[in-house]
Amino acid sequence: MPEPVQPQHSIALIGFMGCGKSTVGRQLHHLLGYPLVDTDHLIEEQAGCRIAAIFGEHGEERFREIETGVLRQLAASPATRRIIATGGGIVVRPENRALLRQLGCVVWLRADIETILARTSRNRDRPLLDTDDPRSRIEALLAERMPLYSSTCHLEIESTGLSSNEIACGILESARYFFTSQP
Repeated sequence: MPEPVQPQHSIALIGFMGCGKSTVGRQLHHLLGYPLVDTDHLIEEQAGCRIAAIFGEHGEERFREIETGVLRQLAASPATRRIIATGGGIVVRPENRALLRQLGCVVWLRADIETILARTSRNRDRPLLDTDDPRSRIEALLAERMPLYSSTCHLEIESTGLSSNEIACGILESARYFFTSQP
């Protein structure tokens, strides 16, 4: 396999929960050696509790405030060449969408609803899906967020049926073109 392209800036992964952002982020970290930053982990570190607890005790709005703060910190950092895996709803705030684009190449990972349902059903730590009808909730959230993902990303990849390595290699090839076309 050829040596991976070494982008000069960060690669930020966005997309709905269960689309593979964390898994692909780990694969990109492995291929490039760039630090992997998971915004959900940073939120939990700063809040001193799990995301489900933040939602349960303070609500989604407080969670989104912390999330925006974490993204501001990343954007203000002099560090470059990071892989940033984000939470599925990070795009709901316009400020976050602008901050993500400042960080580097924004990649939207997509998956079909069956894949999302299968992947999210294995993890009970998803407060937005704590409902009797997760399929309907996913469909509603996707309808709301798809235009936001689309307007934020530089690259869109359908992840259904692909391995994390295939997705990561596709991202690296596309990122090469993205970064060489930037001023």
